[in-house]
Amino acid sequence: MRAFPVTLPSGTRYWTVVDDELQVVPVADQWARHQRFGKSRAELTTRTNAGGAALYLRWCRATARDWRTAARDLGLFMVWLKLVPARQDRRGALLSGPGGKPVRQERRINVVLSATRGLLSYAVSVGEAPRHVLGQIYELADSRDLPVEAQGEDFGLSYRLRARHRVQEPQSVLDRASDDEIVSMFLKCRCARDRLVVVLLARAGLRRGQAAGLRRSDCHMLPDSRALGCDYKGPHLHVRRRDNANGAWSKSRAAWIQPVDFLVVQAFEQYIDERFELLGAGGSDFLLVNLFRGVIGAR
Repeated sequence: MRAFPVTLPSGTRYWTVVDDELQVVPVADQWARHQRFGKSRAELTTRTNAGGAALYLRWCRATARDWRTAARDLGLFMVWLKLVPARQDRRGALLSGPGGKPVRQERRINVVLSATRGLLSYAVSVGEAPRHVLGQIYELADSRDLPVEAQGEDFGLSYRLRARHRVQEPQSVLDRASDDEIVSMFLKCRCARDRLVVVLLARAGLRRGQAAGLRRSDCHMLPDSRALGCDYKGPHLHVRRRDNANGAWSKSRAAWIQPVDFLVVQAFEQYIDERFELLGAGGSDFLLVNLFRGVIGAR
C-alpha cells in the first residue's frame, strides 16, 4: 500500500492509495476525490492523507485485520507506527525491542491517526464501514476541558467529539527568523526576484504557496488603484485561492487583501525592472517566473 499521484485531463492532481499490484483501493480513492473536489482541499493535503491511509491499510494487511473494524485496536497501530519502519527487510519485519529508536515522531503519528480517522469516518458515511466504528475513534467530551479562550462567551456547557487516540507532542517554541537573519538572507540573494521572495514572506507575511501563486494582476502597488478597477487605497496584494498549474495553493478559502509597505513596493519595482529587461512584457502571468534557468518566463 502506498500513496500515488493522479493527474486528470484538466491538469488537476490529487493523491490516492494503490496496493502492491498498483490497483486503486476504491474507498480510499473515493475519499481522496471527495477531499480534493468535494471539499476543495489542497493537493498536498490529499498527499498527506493518502500516505496516512496507506499506512493504516498496510498495518491491517500485515496483521490480518479487516480495515473496516480494526479501529478497536488503534492502540496497537500506534505502537506499530512508532517502531516499524516504512520499508522492511523482505526476509521479515524488524521488531524493535526496549530501547529501540522510534522510526516516527509524535507529530507524524498524530498526522497518520488524523488521516485514519478521516478515512474511517468517510467509510461510515458511505456505508462501507459499520456505524459503531465512530464510537471506536471518537468519544463524547464537553467544553470544560477546553482553554478559557476557546469556551466562548456564553459559558454554557457544550458537547463535542474528541479523538480517542492521540500521542502527546512535546512542547516546541516556534523559531522565527530574527531581523538580522532576514537581512542576512536578503543580502545573499543574487537577483531582484529572490529578494522580492524574501520580502514577501518576511514583510507581507505570505505563506510559500501564496507567494508562488501570485499573478501580476494581483499586485496593486500604486497609491490609488481605481484605474485598475480596485477601490482599496494604498499599495496591496490580492491573495486568492486558485488551482495553480505550479501547484501553489493558498490555505485561506476566502480571498483577502494584504497591505504592503514601502520595502515591498521597492523590491517589487526592482524585480519588475529585472524581469522586463529579460522578458519584455511577455512571460507567464505568474508574478514569480524563471529568469535564468529552465524555460525562461515560465512559472
